Amino acid sequence: MSAPISNLRPAPDPLLVDLADYALNAKITSNEALDTARWCLADTLACGIMALAYPACTKLLGPVVPGTTIRLGARVPGTRHELDPVQAAFNLGTLVRWLDFNDTWLAAEWGHPSDNLGAILATADWLSRHQAAGIAPAAFGTSLPAYAIPVLAPGAPRSTARPALTIRDVLVAMVKAHEIQGVLALENSFNRVGLDHVLLVRVASTAVTTALLGGTREQVINAISHAWLDGAALRTYRHAPNTGSRKSWAAGDATSRAIRLALIAMTGEMGYPSALTAKTWGFQDVCFKGQPVKLARPLGSYVMENVLFKISFPAEFHAQTAVECAMKLHPLVRERLEQIERVELTTHESAIRIIDKSGPLHNPADRDHCLQYMTAIGLIFGALTADHYEDKIAADPRIDALRAKMTVTEDKQYSRDYLDPEKRFIANAVQIFFHDGTATETVLVEYPLGHRRRRAEGIPLLRQKAESAFAAHYGPAKAAQLIALFADRAKLDAMRVHEFVSLFPP
Repeated sequence: MSAPISNLRPAPDPLLVDLADYALNAKITSNEALDTARWCLADTLACGIMALAYPACTKLLGPVVPGTTIRLGARVPGTRHELDPVQAAFNLGTLVRWLDFNDTWLAAEWGHPSDNLGAILATADWLSRHQAAGIAPAAFGTSLPAYAIPVLAPGAPRSTARPALTIRDVLVAMVKAHEIQGVLALENSFNRVGLDHVLLVRVASTAVTTALLGGTREQVINAISHAWLDGAALRTYRHAPNTGSRKSWAAGDATSRAIRLALIAMTGEMGYPSALTAKTWGFQDVCFKGQPVKLARPLGSYVMENVLFKISFPAEFHAQTAVECAMKLHPLVRERLEQIERVELTTHESAIRIIDKSGPLHNPADRDHCLQYMTAIGLIFGALTADHYEDKIAADPRIDALRAKMTVTEDKQYSRDYLDPEKRFIANAVQIFFHDGTATETVLVEYPLGHRRRRAEGIPLLRQKAESAFAAHYGPAKAAQLIALFADRAKLDAMRVHEFVSLFPP
């Protein structure tokens, strides 16, 4: 006779509790983290603005049903779309990720923590607009979450007014989302079991947006449990022979799902306390080969402080230093391309696993995840832009001819230093050998320009990247206005979210 099934619900998994308590209660006091978040916000929006120049991206934008309008919806920066927050998050998340140019986090798992801005800004703008209008978002009926209560509701005594949502709240939410995604990535390798890193975007965005919506501790725990119950997308769309453009909207999909789960939890819908650890049916047994999902360190502001920015070129981050090496070698080889016998690339294990590719590359999504292609572009052109991934330039026969001469080798020390939390190298080295027996020196770059150890060098260039993107879309005068705002931390912190977003129409 089998044992009776217990109807007692377990206590919530400790990880669910830790993530919820951090999202709700953590005080972010690190000036370095908040200052980095300020320029991360500028950079992330700039990446989205740049993506508006690509029809393959813009065709995905707008409401789910064409022609649908939303009153007091969330706005999508750079466009005239005003959408429900779920679809607005998909739009902004897709824009941010399209060019593979926003920030990066590399560890046992990798990803792009600023992907979470799609959920954070859409939720904050939606709430802030309703807050300013003195009404509750329709999704809540007559029950107002904390941040949705009007600043001064008509007829309400001043003591019931809630603080207006400001960009400081957005920056704090960004720090927290970065931390949740990044710390989970330190020792949990989802890619090794075939799962895509956007799982962590969904988890982080669910936690911080439920908190922004005014969720209780129980509601935040419930929402996060649903995020894990969703399982994860397969990495199929990131790897040959299926590499495709879904990898550019997968994060938008994750952020939109996060807000949907947050809104469901805010109705009082139940959660699933052992979503991770339930025997046979939990995430760990079903999706993670029975391994425990764990936090490698206490949650604070470590990830935002150490996040990697893509400053000079839109290259998958494991290739950033290889492209920098190639650009340094460009003056030495640009007139001798036909004389090259071989190109030796020395790299780390993660780069080999993700972006070491031979054979045909079928589309831009394939090319921007090929170490050899990106290195060849740097050697031939001395530059790398999003346009270099398009078919017109990819048809240049010199690129594949150079790729065919490349060898890729792992340096075990590079791989160890990549995982060392005190170093976090993303090292690549390139050396060129010619038919006449001569060779260049080996060019090694250990830290990319966007690394924390190169912040003083990188932030002015990050600022230039954002200003150039804004100028191309809005004109130089508006770009200067926006950059001046980002440079004024006190003014930016105090700005109400809906007023900030109103600065970004077409």
